[in-house]
Parts: sequence; C-alpha cells; structure tokens
Amino acid sequence: MKRVELALEHFMFASRWLLVPFYIGLVAGIGLLLVKFTKAFFTLLPVVFTGGGSETLLGVLSLVDIALVANLLLIIIFAGYENFVSKIDTGDSEDRPSWMGNVSFSDLKLKLIGSIVAISGIELLKYFINVKEVLATENGNYQLAWVVGIHFTLVFSGVMFALMDRIAGGNHTSHN
Repeated sequence: MKRVELALEHFMFASRWLLVPFYIGLVAGIGLLLVKFTKAFFTLLPVVFTGGGSETLLGVLSLVDIALVANLLLIIIFAGYENFVSKIDTGDSEDRPSWMGNVSFSDLKLKLIGSIVAISGIELLKYFINVKEVLATENGNYQLAWVVGIHFTLVFSGVMFALMDRIAGGNHTSHN
C-alpha cells in the first residue's frame, strides 16, 4: 500500500508541470500586448503633432495602461512559475529582478490587486479627462458613477486583502 501511496504522491507532484502551458500562454499574451502597444504608439504619433493636449494625454495613458498589464503578466508568470512549478535558474545574471524568488503567494495576491487598482485608476483618469464628453452622452452620469464605484470597490478590496494578509501574518508569527 505504501508503494501505491508513494506513486500517487509522485504523480501528483509531477502534475504541477501541467501549469507550464498556462505560463507559456501568458508569455504569448505579453507578445500580443506588445503588438497592441506598438499600434497604439504609432496611432498616437500624429495626435501629438496635430491633436489637443487631452487627446495626447489619453493616448499616453493608454500606453501606460498596456505597460501595466504587461508588467502584471510578468509578475504572475515569474511568481506563479516559481511558486507552483519550479525555480527559475538564471545563473548569476545581474539582470535577475531582485523580487524574483521572494514573492510568496500572498505577496502575489497583493501585487495583483495593486496592479488592478492602478489600471482601474488610469481608466478612471481617462474618464475624468473626458468628463465633459462623458456627461454629454445620454447615460454619462451612470457611466461615470459605475466607473467610480468599480474603482472604489477595487480599492476597498485591495485594502481588505492587505488587512487580511496582515492579520493572518500576525497570527502566524504569534504561534511561532
């Protein structure tokens, strides 16, 4: 019976490699974001020279938005792979990010919600830059209310995640 248990445990431990295609897909997602970023950048160039300040600012915010999502994916890829599949061997590369290998699952959740709040904040800023145009539409007040409500919900969720993490961390240290 012990051999069956050992074989089952080895099988279950090896199943972590089933996550690799997900991480490869996320790397491809960063490639797709690069295409989107490049398209947005070249679309923005004529606006910089012929458009108004708010149009340029909106275009730049879109670029920041895409970059934040790409950064978020990279954090998820590195931290998820290292936490659930295998350590990434970068040798003695000086380019290895200092946080790599130090992001726990709890840290990953906080970075994730922090990035989502930042992305939501940028989307909210886009609405505020165009507030006159948004309010001029038929349901502009409702659109703005929803965007603000969603942003505050995300901020509240982030604070609650951090608070729960701190409480749980405090409980873990008090039991040691």
